[in-house]
Amino acid sequence: MKSIRRCQFLISLFIVLFIAGMAALVIKIHREAKFYMTHSGTMSLGRVYDRHGDVLYTGTDDDGSSYPDNYFIDVGSLIGDDSGQMENTLVARNTDKLNNYSFTAGLVREGGKAAIYTTLDHEANRKVYDAFGSQKGCAVAYNYKTGELLVCTSLPNIDVTKGYDDIANFESGTLISKVMYGTVPGSTQKVSTVITALEIMGADRLFAKRYTCEGHYTNKTGGVIDCHNIYGHGEQDIQQALENSCNPFFAQLVADSDMPLNKIKKIYGKLGYAINGEEMEYFDIDGIQCERASTTLEDTDDFRTQWGCIGQGDTLVSPMQLMMWQSAVANGTGRMTMPHLIAKVTDVYGDVCERGHTEFSEQLFTDDNAACVRQMMLTNGANHYSELIPGYSLGVKSGTAQVDEGAKENSLLVGFVDDEDFPIAFCILIEDKDSGSVKTDQIAKTLLDALSE
Repeated sequence: MKSIRRCQFLISLFIVLFIAGMAALVIKIHREAKFYMTHSGTMSLGRVYDRHGDVLYTGTDDDGSSYPDNYFIDVGSLIGDDSGQMENTLVARNTDKLNNYSFTAGLVREGGKAAIYTTLDHEANRKVYDAFGSQKGCAVAYNYKTGELLVCTSLPNIDVTKGYDDIANFESGTLISKVMYGTVPGSTQKVSTVITALEIMGADRLFAKRYTCEGHYTNKTGGVIDCHNIYGHGEQDIQQALENSCNPFFAQLVADSDMPLNKIKKIYGKLGYAINGEEMEYFDIDGIQCERASTTLEDTDDFRTQWGCIGQGDTLVSPMQLMMWQSAVANGTGRMTMPHLIAKVTDVYGDVCERGHTEFSEQLFTDDNAACVRQMMLTNGANHYSELIPGYSLGVKSGTAQVDEGAKENSLLVGFVDDEDFPIAFCILIEDKDSGSVKTDQIAKTLLDALSE
């Protein structure tokens, strides 16, 4: 009798385990089927849309021939396609979301409604792209309260519906969104150095500092930091030096005994810089990788460190990260609003299965110091940009970056709009600024006007 009961128990146990195993297998297949279909070479990808329903990517079952010539050229290197030519793009990183396949419906080529709805404004994006004319560079803007990316364009660019037959003749940079990659920040870097000084010594002590600019500064190791004003700016405080973008002032600030190296490195690290050759990391924007800022901080009396804190030398920052720091200033919190590109995702049936949401970084600097930098940038904007970019209350900082060993200069502008109803932060980069007549303030005006409309 005991033997029969033992057999019954073992049979029941085997049945339960078999059912549990089959259930686990079904769940695994259901979860992973879309992944394997995406990588099988047999798939039907849905469309990508902007915030107003304008198509940004036609999907795999539409060749795009019904759209005007170069209709997608302003977003090509950001949105991408499934060709494998560009990996760091929205489509390449999110093919599973676009795949018109489900475990229950199978592969749906006609009528599949899998789609990504982005936060981008295609019309505004195109106006900004066109404003660059023949010049190269990039521009990015977002809502610094919600993190919604509104404009993100890069030049040169590609209309992916035209294919890659002439890829050998593509201009350098065509297949990447420059917004996501490090560039020499020039004097826009001085915003980070002001934040660092405020965190170390506080506003009262920093604003009490005075340094004299005679057109150049020779540091203790014999390195010479030149000013763009060969006649110098004379004695200045931090607000005047920020507005004048005075290199000798900032070199002397970095060398000040009240700015110990270990504290500078700590604040820069908190801001997100990889320091002194640390392993390069990325931060993620809906799967797209964006490079982390990097710099060299070895000796506050040395040219290399001082030059890096001014935004030259080894310092590299992506336009995306330059913009994100503006959100921490504009919001007055010291916390960055993390950017996102996906507003929502629909499945093969058209049902919303995922939504974007607002996220913030940890606190990078105090809210008091955020408010201080905010006012400094607003003062700079009122004094120097109110006529160039009329109609907006702006906090801004410009920068000129020497590249190609000083053979060329790039122009940058970072800033934010001080308006609760129009909370826009932005970064604009024009490469080889002397190769054309377009200025960063003109791009900024076009960008803000397009978004405000």
